[in-house]
Amino acid sequence: MYGKSGALNAKPGKADELASILLKAADLVSTLEGCRLYIVGRDVNNDTLIWVYEVWDSKENHAKSLQMEEVRALISKAMPLIDSFPDDGAEMNILGGSGIR
Repeated sequence: MYGKSGALNAKPGKADELASILLKAADLVSTLEGCRLYIVGRDVNNDTLIWVYEVWDSKENHAKSLQMEEVRALISKAMPLIDSFPDDGAEMNILGGSGIR
């Protein structure tokens, strides 16, 4: 399995709107082949920071999701709301765990 995690720092006053778009993305990709987990969360110590965690059957499944017209439209809506990416994120080979369907 393949995993990604990362943080997005929303522009001031845009965190709720960005989170809403990311939650729409979660609903959309949850129906795609190979998506096992897509979590969106707000940082408890920074109200502009939003975290995304994804688990896929493969890196290829993840890459396919980024080519979907609907996903690309959501990315286009989200980009103007993002102030920065505070880290490079992380890619993982998922070994297992609880809650992964």
